[in-house]
Amino acid sequence: MSLLEGIIEAFSLILTLDPYLIKIALLSLQVSAVAVLLATLAGVPLGTFLGLKPRERTRFISKLLYTLMGLPPVVAGLVIYLLLSRVGPLGFLGVLYTPTAMVAAQFALAVPIIAALTMIGIRSSGKEVQETARTLGAGRFLTAWTVVRESRFAIFGAIVTGLGRVIAEVGAVMIVGGNIEGHTRVMTTAIVLETAKGHLELAVGLGIVLLFISFIINSLLYNFQGGGKGSVW
Repeated sequence: MSLLEGIIEAFSLILTLDPYLIKIALLSLQVSAVAVLLATLAGVPLGTFLGLKPRERTRFISKLLYTLMGLPPVVAGLVIYLLLSRVGPLGFLGVLYTPTAMVAAQFALAVPIIAALTMIGIRSSGKEVQETARTLGAGRFLTAWTVVRESRFAIFGAIVTGLGRVIAEVGAVMIVGGNIEGHTRVMTTAIVLETAKGHLELAVGLGIVLLFISFIINSLLYNFQGGGKGSVW
């Protein structure tokens, strides 16, 4: 099959809503969405807490977060695998090679990104808001909430960046998920497999869908970085 024929077949699979392709795409979105939601619940409060603290008091944690932002996905996958394997401390849960394990791996990748970028956003615009809120008599929690509201575009950008990181991830989810058809096969792992099998039309089709999703994610990020002004497109 030529490249042109593969591309034509790929668009045909997309336009006809091929069940296999759609199932893989939906599982990818489901796993990544749950992972980013959990990472947001953990990362935004952590980033806000660190951002409101003096830099000199959070220097070590900040360096650790920056290091984990560049954590190789295969390393994250290996750590989660060791934790969830039969001989690991969490092996009794029996979730290895399930979507739950894949969520855990993506969570580990997304949390440092969301926390670190939230911290940066809070520090860049939150200090003045914090001082103003305290001057007006706001308590600790109201002050923190006010800072978060004023830094919402930076926080949304952090969340979108985390989503963009995990949805295109291959190594970690393959290690802990096993790339099992109909169970843990997502777009990235399916592209690797179908390319190796010579099924270029399906690999290209999944690649186009993944590229489209990445375009939407980066369009949202561009919009948030612009202060939320203008159209997403």
